[in-house]
Amino acid sequence: MKTLPTSYLSFRRRMARAALVQFVASMARSLELVLLACAPVVLGLVACIALPSLLAPTLPWFEAIGLVAAQTLLVAAPVWLLRQRLHPADVVRWSRTLPVAPHQQWRAEAAVAGLVVAPLALAYALSCAIWLYQWPDWLRPVALWALGATVASLLLGWALATVLLMRRVQPGRPAAPRQSVHGAEAEPAAAHYRAPSRALPSALYYWRQLFWLPCWRGDSVVGIQQTALLAGALLSIVLWLWRPPLVALVPPALWGASAALMLILLTDRGDKAVAEQIARLRPAVATWPLSLERLFRSAIVLTLLPGLLAMACFAALVFGVDHGHAGIRPTVAMVWLGGAGVAQLAIVGLRRLTVRGRVGLVMGAIVILTAIGSELWN
Repeated sequence: MKTLPTSYLSFRRRMARAALVQFVASMARSLELVLLACAPVVLGLVACIALPSLLAPTLPWFEAIGLVAAQTLLVAAPVWLLRQRLHPADVVRWSRTLPVAPHQQWRAEAAVAGLVVAPLALAYALSCAIWLYQWPDWLRPVALWALGATVASLLLGWALATVLLMRRVQPGRPAAPRQSVHGAEAEPAAAHYRAPSRALPSALYYWRQLFWLPCWRGDSVVGIQQTALLAGALLSIVLWLWRPPLVALVPPALWGASAALMLILLTDRGDKAVAEQIARLRPAVATWPLSLERLFRSAIVLTLLPGLLAMACFAALVFGVDHGHAGIRPTVAMVWLGGAGVAQLAIVGLRRLTVRGRVGLVMGAIVILTAIGSELWN
C-alpha cells in the first residue's frame, strides 16, 4: 500500500497532466491554424529561443547575467501563467490540511513544474542543435560556456517555477483586524462597495472598478498577460527597426513577424477578456438603478489603446524627428500601419464570428502583416 506522501506526489502529477491535456485540447484549433499559417515563423522563433543564453559568454559579465536572468524568467513564465490549472484554488485549500512533509511538498511541486519545463527544454535543445550545426565564428571559442549558460537558465527557471508553485500552496499571513471606535473588530470596506471618488468621473470610476482592477485581483492573469504582450510588441518593434548589434544575427523579418504576432494577440486577448467580463457582469448589474451599456461599449473600444500605443511607437521610429532609419520604405510602413489598424478594428468590431472564424481572422491578420513587414527594408 502506498504511503500518503507517495500518493500525494502521484496525485499532483496526474492532476497536472490532466490540466495540461485539457489546456492543449482547448488550444487545439488555435495551434492548428498557427502551425498551418505561421510554420516558418514558429520554426524561426524556436531556433532563436536559446540565442540569448548562447550569446551571453561573448558579452560583458553584467550583460551576460541580464540575459541569463531573462531566460530564467522565460522558462518559469509558463508555470506562472498556468498555475491555476496546475493547482486550482479548491485543491490548494484542501491540500493544506493534509499531513504532507515539507520536503515531500517540494518534490511534488518540482515534479509538476518539470512537466511544463520539459517541453521547453526540448525546444532549447533543438535551438542549440541548430546553432551548433551552423557553427558560427562567434560561437566556436565559447561553445562550452554557451551550453553551460543555457543549461543554467533552464535549471534556474525550473527552480523558480517550483518556488512559485510552493508559494501558492503555503497559507497567507492573516491580516490584523481593525478596531472600530467601539472596540469591536471591523473589516475595511471593499473597494467595489465604496462611493465613487469625486476626483474621478463616474464612468472612469466604474470602468476602473469593473474592468481594470479585476485584471489584477486574485488569480487573474489578464493584467500580467496584457502587460507581457504589450512589452513583447514594443520590444519586437524596437529591435525590428533599430537593429542593434546584439540581435544582428536574427533576420529583421523574424522581428517583424514577432511584432505582428504580439500586436494582434494583444488586441485579441484584451477583447476576449473584456467580453468575458461583460458576460459575468450582466446578471449582476441588471438590478442596478443605472444603465451600463455605454460603459460596456466604451470598455470594448478601450481594448484598442494598447495596440494603438504599439503602432504609435512604430510610427515614431519610422517617421520620427530623424526622418526614419535609412533603408526603410515609408510607403510599406504606411501600408503596415493601415493593415494593423484595420485588423484591430475587425477583431473588436466583428463580434458575431464563430470561434474558428475569429481564429482565422487573427491568423490571417498576422500572416498579412508579416508579409507586408518583410518588404519594409530595401
